[in-house]
Amino acid sequence: MSASTLYLVFAALGFGVALSTNLQARRLGPFVAPYWLFAWLTGELAPHAILAHALMAIAFIAAGALDEKAGVVALVLTFASIALFTRVHLRGIGGGAEAQLALAPLGLTPRNDISSLHGFPRAFNFTTKNVERLTNIPYGESLPGDKGGRNLLDVIRPTGAKAGDKRPVLLQIHGGAWIVGDKKEQGQPLMTHMAVEHGWVCVAVNYRLSPQSTFPDHIVDVKRAFAWIRAHIGEYGGDPDFVCVTGGSAGGHLAALTALSANEPRFQPGFEHVDTTVVAAVPFYGVYDLRDRARIRGSASMIPLLAKQVFKSTPEQDPVLWDAMSPITRVSESAPPFLVIQGTHDTLVFVEEAREFVRTLREVSRAAVVYLEMVGGQHAFDVFHSPRSAHAVRAAAAFLEQARVSRRE
Repeated sequence: MSASTLYLVFAALGFGVALSTNLQARRLGPFVAPYWLFAWLTGELAPHAILAHALMAIAFIAAGALDEKAGVVALVLTFASIALFTRVHLRGIGGGAEAQLALAPLGLTPRNDISSLHGFPRAFNFTTKNVERLTNIPYGESLPGDKGGRNLLDVIRPTGAKAGDKRPVLLQIHGGAWIVGDKKEQGQPLMTHMAVEHGWVCVAVNYRLSPQSTFPDHIVDVKRAFAWIRAHIGEYGGDPDFVCVTGGSAGGHLAALTALSANEPRFQPGFEHVDTTVVAAVPFYGVYDLRDRARIRGSASMIPLLAKQVFKSTPEQDPVLWDAMSPITRVSESAPPFLVIQGTHDTLVFVEEAREFVRTLREVSRAAVVYLEMVGGQHAFDVFHSPRSAHAVRAAAAFLEQARVSRRE
């Protein structure tokens, strides 16, 4: 295969990936996972993708790829790909304006001093001398269905934090479709920022996963971790009476469910006396109606997967449990303040699902309900450093800090 032909093959593949970052794709069937993976990584790492395409072009041109028409076509595709990646990157930079608009009704102006190359080249670097990470602390015994290490949590706190400080606490719940995932993989930009910039103590938890475990085991474990926080976080410098909750995807579902099911006996077997009321909730791209009552998902329904792997029953067989596990059915006037964050281009959880949850919350809740919709954002956009991730983190920080100030008043 000539250099021109090989360049055309790579350029065409690159153009397809670049196009995916700009499209709001839905109902892709078996292609949904690979489509999301490429759109997510290259969309949030657009500067890296631009650099890779530029280097590819230079290498192939040096190899004589432009000697044939195929190479010229490939170069045109490369320029088109770079333009598409530039567009999605500019959308990420624009997340600052979106955050400010969303929080303006609360009188908040989140920081907008984010570099246009935030996260480049150290997108996955979360280490800092100002943060201490205490890992794999048991929050209770290992229960049936534990794959190993699911009864553990990590504490992320400012260096120098000590017992008795009574710092506000943020409980982070990882995602992974209730089937995979680990506490060390998600929420790192937000937790690091809250610890360094605002002095919070953050707690990232594991919980039992399906199919070894069945709903409501997952939320029971989150509540067990909550009970541990009430009993022990003071030893780590946290305030057991001030706990907020966050999480993404399945973790966003569990975060919202935690916030809306305070002191639910079914979710607190053996520790019903523990107060599991949260001060505020910040779910990212969560699933809020497991039965999809608004019929938003259509052929992309999660119900077959949930019924087989997570509930081990259909909605018709156990409607009470399906409703109990859906945050949207638990909305009430006593709901805590919510900041719901969602990307418009999310392939796995549709933006309309977040809009429906927010609409329902706003109709009933007496507390603040803030909705931050990030244009172009793909599922899991906040997992590592990028301009869009940074803007979302700053918005969450401003919201959580207001909850902290309001509690003092």
